[in-house]
Amino acid sequence: MLQSLERSAPLLSDRDPAPVEVVNPDGRAIFVLTCEHAGRHVPLRLRGLGIPAAEMDRHIAYDIGAEGLARRLSAILDAPLVLQRFSRLVVDCNRPFDAPDCFPAVSDGTRVPANENLTDQKRRQRFEGIHQPFHRAVAKLLDRRTNAAIPTILISIHSFTPRLAAGAPRPWLMGASSNRDPRFAQHFIAIFQAHHPDISCAHNQPYAVDDRTDYTIPVHGEKRGIPHLLLEIRNDLIGDATGQERWSRLIADSLAGAATAQMKELAS
Repeated sequence: MLQSLERSAPLLSDRDPAPVEVVNPDGRAIFVLTCEHAGRHVPLRLRGLGIPAAEMDRHIAYDIGAEGLARRLSAILDAPLVLQRFSRLVVDCNRPFDAPDCFPAVSDGTRVPANENLTDQKRRQRFEGIHQPFHRAVAKLLDRRTNAAIPTILISIHSFTPRLAAGAPRPWLMGASSNRDPRFAQHFIAIFQAHHPDISCAHNQPYAVDDRTDYTIPVHGEKRGIPHLLLEIRNDLIGDATGQERWSRLIADSLAGAATAQMKELAS
C-alpha cells in the first residue's frame, strides 16, 4: 500500500494552499482554538468534486462564519488558533478515518460524485494529505504548552444550519457540546445563560460529541485530560462581519468566566 501511494500523483499541487494555518501561535491566553471546517477549498486535481459551484456556498462545504468568528476570538482572547483550509466535502477534519461521513458521498441531500466508490487508497491520500497535517499542528501546539506548563482549555469552533433539508427546525442560537467530561461546557452554558437569558442556548445541542462523529475533542481534549468544549453557533447569525464581531464578544466574556469557574473547581 505504501509503495502504491508513493507512486500515485500527490493530492495537492503547488497551486493549492497549505491544509493548515496557525494564527497567533504564541498567544498567552489559557485557550487554544481550532476551526476544523473553516475553509472550502477543493484540491485542483479533484475538479470541484463534480458538484455545482453554488453548492460550495452552502453549509455542506464549510462552517459558514466559523473562520471569521474564530479569528476574532483569537484576537480578543490572545489565543492560538489552528484553521483548516479545505472543504469538509473533501475530507472532514472532525471525523475519524472510518466514519461514514469523513468522505461524504451525500451531504444534506446533495450528491458528491467524486466521493462515490472511493478506493481505500484515495481515502488515505486525502486523510494523510489534509486531515493529519491539521491534527499534527494541533498536537504540536498542545505539546509545546504542556511542556511549558501552560494551563490550556481547548475550544473547537463550528457553526450549524438552522434546519437540515429533511430535519426539524433547530431553535437554539448556540450550543456547547461535550461527551465524557461535560464540566467546562456546562460552566460555559450556565454563565452565558445567566448573562444573556434571552438567547436560546443549550448543552449538547444541536449535536453531542462522541468518538464516531468527532475527532478533535476525543483525541486532543479527552485523551489529554484538558478542559474542552465544541462550540456551535447558528450560521445565519455569524455570516457577516457584524455578526461575527457581536458573537465573538458575547462568547469571549463567557469563556473567561467559565475558565475561572473551572480553575476554582479543579483547585478545590
